[in-house]
Amino acid sequence: MKSFLYPKLNPPSFTWVRPEGGSAEASKVHEWIEPLSGASDPEKAKDADFVIVGVPLSRSSISASGASEFPDAFRRAWKGFTTYNLDEDVDLTEMTAIDAGDVPMHVTDIRRCHDNIIAASTALHQQFTKSKICAIGGDHSITAMMVKGLHLARPGEKIGIIQFDTHFDLRDMSDNGPSNGTPMRNLIESGVVNGSNMYNIGLHGFFNTKDLKQYADEKGVNYITLGRARKKGIEATVLECLDALAAKVDTIYLTVDMDVLDIAYAPGVPASTPGGMTTAELLEGVLAAAKHPKVGAMDIVCLDPLKDSAVQPTVKLGTQVFLTFVTGVMLR
Repeated sequence: MKSFLYPKLNPPSFTWVRPEGGSAEASKVHEWIEPLSGASDPEKAKDADFVIVGVPLSRSSISASGASEFPDAFRRAWKGFTTYNLDEDVDLTEMTAIDAGDVPMHVTDIRRCHDNIIAASTALHQQFTKSKICAIGGDHSITAMMVKGLHLARPGEKIGIIQFDTHFDLRDMSDNGPSNGTPMRNLIESGVVNGSNMYNIGLHGFFNTKDLKQYADEKGVNYITLGRARKKGIEATVLECLDALAAKVDTIYLTVDMDVLDIAYAPGVPASTPGGMTTAELLEGVLAAAKHPKVGAMDIVCLDPLKDSAVQPTVKLGTQVFLTFVTGVMLR
C-alpha cells in the first residue's frame, strides 16, 4: 500500500466489516465503499471512480462548530442507504468507490492543518488521476486548500467553482485568518481561481454584508440569489452557470456548503438560516452539476453532527448529497 497511498493519511476513523464477496454483491452503501487500507487489489484501487477523503477540521470556523465530526458520522450513516437509486433507476455498484481515510490534523496549529490538506489533495489528485476526489469536511476553509492541491497537481489547468452557499465566503483574511468565511477570497488572492470563474448559487436574506457584495462585484464573482434561481428553476440555473463556466475553464470544482439549506431542513448546520434551499432543491442542483463532464471534484462542508437532532436528519442529507453526486456522474 505504501507504494501509492499518500503516507500521511490516517486510516478511516470508522469502517464497516465488509461481507465476503465484496462490492459485487453489495446492496448497501457500507458494503460497496471499500477502505483503501483493506483494498483487495491496491493497484486496481488507483482506477477507482470515486475517492473519499475525510477532512476533519472545524477549529477554523468563525462560529463554534463540530463539523470535524462529520467524516465519522458520514461513514456511520452508510448502512442506512442502499446502492440503488430508485428515482434515476441506477445502481451505484456499477462504479467503484474507495475511502482513503482522513487528513491528519494538528490540535492547535490551523496553518499546519491547512498545509496538510493541500499536501493530501495534491497527492490524491496525482495518484488517482482517473478518480473524482470527494472531500468530506470539515468547515468551509478546507475548500481553498483542496482546490490549491488540485492546482498544484494540475498546474496547466484552469479551475472554476460552482458553489452552493448562503454566504459569499469572501471575508478579509486579515481579520481572522483563513477561516470558513474566507475560502473564495483566499483562492482569488492566491491567484488559484479567478473571481470571474466562481459561480455562487443560493445567497439570500440578511446574512452577507454589503462590502462583501462590493468585493464580489469588483472581482467579477458570479452570484445568483436563491430568489432568482427559484424563478428560473434550480436545475436551469445550475446548467446555465455550468455552460458559462465550462467555456472558460478546464476543471470545475463543486463545493456544497450545507448552510445553503433552510434551517428547517438542516438542524445540524451551525450557520443555517431561514429562507434557504429545501432538501429537494439542493439535491436537484447537485445532480445537475454532477452530470457535467468537467466537474472533477467536490466537497461537502459545514455540517455539525453534534448539533443535529437524534435521528440525524442533516447527516443523512449530507450523505445523500454525496450519493446524488455519484448518481449524476453515472448519468453522464
